[in-house]
Amino acid sequence: MNDNRTFKLFVIVLIITVICVFAFTGLGPENARIIKGVNEIRTGIDIRGGISAILEPVYPNGSEGRDIKQDLESSQSIIEDRLDAQGIYDKSINIDSTNNRLIIDIPWAANETEFDPRKALDDLGSTGALTFQEVNDEDFYTEAEDLVPSGRIVLSGEDIQTASSFQDQNGQYMVLLKLKTSGVEAFSKATGENIGKRIAIFIDDMCISAPRVDSQITSTEATITGNFTFESAKALADKIRFGALPTKLEPVKVDAISAQLGKGALEVAINAGVIAFILVCIFMILSYRLPGVVSVVALSGLLTLQILTLANFDISVTLPGIGGIILSIGMSIDGNVVIFERIKEELREGKTLRAAIDLGFKRAFVAILDSNVTTIITAVVLYILGSGPVRGFGVTLFFGTLFSFFSAITASKMMLQGLSAFKFAQNKWLFGLSGMKGGKKIEEV
Repeated sequence: MNDNRTFKLFVIVLIITVICVFAFTGLGPENARIIKGVNEIRTGIDIRGGISAILEPVYPNGSEGRDIKQDLESSQSIIEDRLDAQGIYDKSINIDSTNNRLIIDIPWAANETEFDPRKALDDLGSTGALTFQEVNDEDFYTEAEDLVPSGRIVLSGEDIQTASSFQDQNGQYMVLLKLKTSGVEAFSKATGENIGKRIAIFIDDMCISAPRVDSQITSTEATITGNFTFESAKALADKIRFGALPTKLEPVKVDAISAQLGKGALEVAINAGVIAFILVCIFMILSYRLPGVVSVVALSGLLTLQILTLANFDISVTLPGIGGIILSIGMSIDGNVVIFERIKEELREGKTLRAAIDLGFKRAFVAILDSNVTTIITAVVLYILGSGPVRGFGVTLFFGTLFSFFSAITASKMMLQGLSAFKFAQNKWLFGLSGMKGGKKIEEV
């Protein structure tokens, strides 16, 4: 063995083993997961239930003549963006034009032991108006969550272009704030007059942050620093970015709703997935023997990558989404079948094992790429044009197809190449060729 094929085999098997362990156990204590596992996956409204809320716009005096329909359409778009930022795709947000209000159905947050609809709405972010306000001198040492609006507004949500989280060279997480030109002058004046003081950021009457002003800011960009983690920096940026509602929305009715299909349907879907996985594994091993075993290992890596992605990006998993995961199993195995059949053809023509593997993957690549690209395009279209469970299906299908391509082309190839360096793998029977049992070898170079 004068090459590094066995080392690559060891590395890829080790990587798949590690991600399998992390997918089922996670990493870190339960209250501060570094890597979330399968138990932290957020489930959709059709599995876990959720809340139904009616939100009505509240206008201050002197707001006569406002286009209520336009305000509701803008609020609908912003709330959808907020929920998307949290990976909640299984939701329904509709405009009741007759009564001028929004009706939303959103899934219950994962791992809740008691259902509190009001708290669930708070977890998704307030739906009120965003303002930056000066802080009274006597409130300098008051905790941010205890601050009340001073009424001295510096900026409104309409002056904010965007906000995003980022990590500097020292590894510190920050929030980058970008202003529209309409807010630069007012923000420059306020920061110049409040150096050493705080400017609080409110959504309605709730303070979400109160950073101290270190220097006057005269440009369209400002940074908010603090003891941020990735999650807290992203959460603050999301609230600022999606905080510019045209008017305050007040929840006039919030009800808990039961799961549409419930946990029983979830168990059926999971059992169907497990049975499908087992049957596919049996079929591949019986049909392709050694390559079949390789495909099973690669398929395990595919499924655990999906679990890690869904859990760590807080993507809501719906019953159609589980269907997308099961479908990706077929996509992955379909790619392996094409490859293994090509390898068998090359072996029948007298190619060496190593050459047969290389040619098999090379000649099957275009067909696999075409099928995966078309499926990914379909998943993207479903996500863009769909809503609720359809978008959830599109998300799981997208990641499943992407990972299936990786498992079929990269992981399977590296493992087969590594196994080809061992003498026992030179038996043609191990590659699904009949009539070759009993020591007929394949020349290996």
